[in-house]
Amino acid sequence: MGKRSVALLLLAVVVVAADAAAAAAKNGSERCDLFEGRWAADESYPLYSASRCPFVPDVFNCRRNGRPDVAYLNLRWFPSSCRLPRFDGVELLRMWRGKTVLFVGDSLSMNQWVSLSCMLHAAVAANATGGATPRVSFTSGEPVSSVRFLDYDVSVVLYYSRFLVDVSDEPGLGRVLRLDSMGGDASAWLGADVLVFNTWHWWTYRGASQVWDYVQDGNNTYRDMERLDAFSKGLSTWARWVDANIDASRTQDGEVAAPPSPADGGCYDQTRPLQEATSSDGGGGGLLPEQVVVRGVVGSMATAVSLLDITRMSQLRIDAHPSVYGGPGRDGMDCTHWCIAGLPDAWNHIMYAMLLATPHRT
Repeated sequence: MGKRSVALLLLAVVVVAADAAAAAAKNGSERCDLFEGRWAADESYPLYSASRCPFVPDVFNCRRNGRPDVAYLNLRWFPSSCRLPRFDGVELLRMWRGKTVLFVGDSLSMNQWVSLSCMLHAAVAANATGGATPRVSFTSGEPVSSVRFLDYDVSVVLYYSRFLVDVSDEPGLGRVLRLDSMGGDASAWLGADVLVFNTWHWWTYRGASQVWDYVQDGNNTYRDMERLDAFSKGLSTWARWVDANIDASRTQDGEVAAPPSPADGGCYDQTRPLQEATSSDGGGGGLLPEQVVVRGVVGSMATAVSLLDITRMSQLRIDAHPSVYGGPGRDGMDCTHWCIAGLPDAWNHIMYAMLLATPHRT
C-alpha cells in the first residue's frame, strides 16, 4: 500500500520553527513572521461564547466555573510585520469539504480541538439563515471524540495519545513505554486528510503521575531514562512513521505548533498577560532543551514539516489558564491547560493563515 496523501500538520508541545521550514504568510516580497507580535484588546473578541458551544468540557469552561474577570477573552494576537487574515470558519469548512481533520495528542490537543470546533460552530451559526442551528453530530469518548459538520461533510476528530509511541502491558514488567514502536494506535490515524500531532507534556511526569513502569529502547529495557533522550528517541520513531506513511505533497509545508510549558510561579489571580509583546530574546530566554530536540528531529525528516511556533506568544498569557476555575471536582491549580474561549483560538487563527498560505492547501 502506498503512502496516504494528506495535509500534514504537526503539533508538538514546546517547539520552535526551523528557519527553512517555517510556514508564513507573504507580506509583499518579504516573509511574515506570524509569531512575533503583541496582544491587544479587540472589542470583536472572543470569536464565540463558550456557553453557546456544545463541545466545551467543564475543565476548560472557566466562566461557567466562576471566573469573574473577562479581559482575557478580549485579547487578540497582532503579528508585528503583517496582518492575520480574518478567520473565516465557513471558508475553512468549504476548503475541508469531505475531509477528516485529526488531532492526535494529549489534553493540550483537546484544548485546540475544542477551540477549533467552537470557532467553526460559531461561524456556521453566524452564516445560517433565519437563526438556524448548525447541523452537527458530536461524540465524546476514549480515545476518540468527534465533531462532524454535516452540511460540509467535515469531521474534526480528537484521538487521545500521550506519547504517540506505544505503551503496552508486558507480563512480569507492567506498563512499558516502547520508544521504537507505533504499531498500536497509529493505524487508526491513516484515514485522516489533515493530521495535527502533539506530545511532550507526559514525558516529564514522575512518581505517582507517571503512566509507565519501564521504558524499552530496541532490545534494552530500563527502569528509567533521561527524559530528553527518551523524548528524542520517541519523536524520531514518530518521524520515521510519518516519512513512511504520510504523503504531504498536496501542501507546501507541514506545520508544527508549540504550546509552552506550564506557567512558572503559578497562575492564580492573574488577569493580564505577563507582558504585551514578544521580544527579540524570545520573551525571557533562549531555546528550551525540548525545543532543540523537536527542531532537530523535524529538520531531519524527508516529509515537509514546518513548525507553528506559538511558544513565545503563549508564554505571555499567564492570565489565560483555568487556575482554580477548572470545574467541579477538580482541586488545585491548573496552569497547564487554557480557558475556552481564549488563547487556543489564536493558535487556530494562525494555523488557518498558514493553511491559506500553502499553494495546494489541503
